[in-house]
Amino acid sequence: MAARVLLVEDDSDDRDLFVTFFSGRDDILLIPAVGNGLELIDYLKKLPSDADLPDLIILDQNMPLMNGKQTLQFLKSHPRFAGIPVVIYSTYTDSNLIIDCKKLGASMVAVKPIAEEGYKKMMNDFLELI
Repeated sequence: MAARVLLVEDDSDDRDLFVTFFSGRDDILLIPAVGNGLELIDYLKKLPSDADLPDLIILDQNMPLMNGKQTLQFLKSHPRFAGIPVVIYSTYTDSNLIIDCKKLGASMVAVKPIAEEGYKKMMNDFLELI
């Protein structure tokens, strides 16, 4: 069964890269991306059952309204969503971001890749978290 992956990303170019690189994979079902943490929370709350929850959530750190860390904090404090593996990814990461996100419950913190091969390796690493 394919892993249901939900990307939370405000940049349309980055969303398009995900669809381009991963839509052909049999082991991934890409749930249509949402643009920020507030949209994610709204989406998740409207799901009729826990069986409909994503298997993995990938959060961009730098988003408007509610950044990745803030969204992660909400998810991990909510009993219905706390068990979903969450990855924070960003154009730039530093040790403080990694430490903070790990403390908040992130399964992984990753740097956005530049090339297709980097995206493929990143997704393979992410899928090991499920």
